[in-house]
Amino acid sequence: MASHTTTAAPGGITFLRTAAALQALTLFFQAATAGALLAGEAGGTLHHAGSRVMYGATMLYVVAAVLGWRPGGGSRRPVLYSAGFLVLASVQVVLGIAHLSAWHVPLGVLMFGLSTLAFAQSVLPGRARARS
Repeated sequence: MASHTTTAAPGGITFLRTAAALQALTLFFQAATAGALLAGEAGGTLHHAGSRVMYGATMLYVVAAVLGWRPGGGSRRPVLYSAGFLVLASVQVVLGIAHLSAWHVPLGVLMFGLSTLAFAQSVLPGRARARS
């Protein structure tokens, strides 16, 4: 019977951490440009461009989570988080295109908080993650 490894390969963890950090940073950028946009400053172009980068970073996070899980032997949990986050990002894009700020802004705040938590969880030592 073949043995299955239960710990992720170090490269998979690094890629996952990097992807989670990139996602959190792009969401912080989106928050900053949204603030400028809502304040009447010229943040619209940057916010629009940033939305594309954020969506790409979210897709990269999904890829990193799958690679850390399947070939890397890591946990399936990041795959579920990243896939759920991709759904939220898709909803966020639709709300932004429809100019529904009453829903777009709070969802953006939620997404930034969730991405920050996901990044924090990815950098916690393995022992601390096992307890949570």
